Amino acid sequence: MNFLDITNSFIFKLLLASILGALIGLERDIHGRDAGLRTHLLVSLGSAVFMILSENIAIAYASSSLNTLVRVDPSRIAAQIVTGIGFLGAGTIIKYGMSIRGLTTAACLWLSAGVGMSIGSGYFAIGLTTTGISLVTLVFLNKLEKLYLKDSYRNLKILTEIDTDVNEILDIIKRDYVKIVQFDEEKNYEDKTLQVNLTIKIKHKGFTDSFSYDIIKDLERSKVDLYKLKWIRQ
Repeated sequence: MNFLDITNSFIFKLLLASILGALIGLERDIHGRDAGLRTHLLVSLGSAVFMILSENIAIAYASSSLNTLVRVDPSRIAAQIVTGIGFLGAGTIIKYGMSIRGLTTAACLWLSAGVGMSIGSGYFAIGLTTTGISLVTLVFLNKLEKLYLKDSYRNLKILTEIDTDVNEILDIIKRDYVKIVQFDEEKNYEDKTLQVNLTIKIKHKGFTDSFSYDIIKDLERSKVDLYKLKWIRQ
């Protein structure tokens, strides 16, 4: 069996589609995303299966003398793959607070389907090149994003005495690269408590843990009587 026969075999196509999909999924898995290695592998593998079936069915009908009047269009199955992956990708996108998570993973699923379709239809160069570009994008651009300032949002919930001056709390939190976007207060006259809810925008590079730690420590060192303090990442 020569190289051309091997690359044209459905086993080779299915294995290669699985490997390339797994490589993309591995990057997502390392970053703790729900749609990881197995999901991307199966999406790419399934897409390859559909493309192989689509081509084989088209060839079978085109070569059959009994079906000469049947219009053969392998792209119809490919179009349905794209539609189906759209629904699967939507399932990975969630709204958490003021932010949206899962967009990159959804894009990876959509891309894995394209890789699988490329391998399944025999366009190996397209599948390999796409996988290479996507891995470079996911790995290296992720590091590049840590080099420039970007905004993150956090919720801070503070429970204190009812007569606490809210402006005193705001002055403690205010600092460079930190902006209070929104706040509201709720007084409970029965147990004499005040709950302050703050939405904070932090302009930062990389992680925001240092900002979170400093704000919490400053509040603890202040004269504000704290009953409860809750910092929520969005």
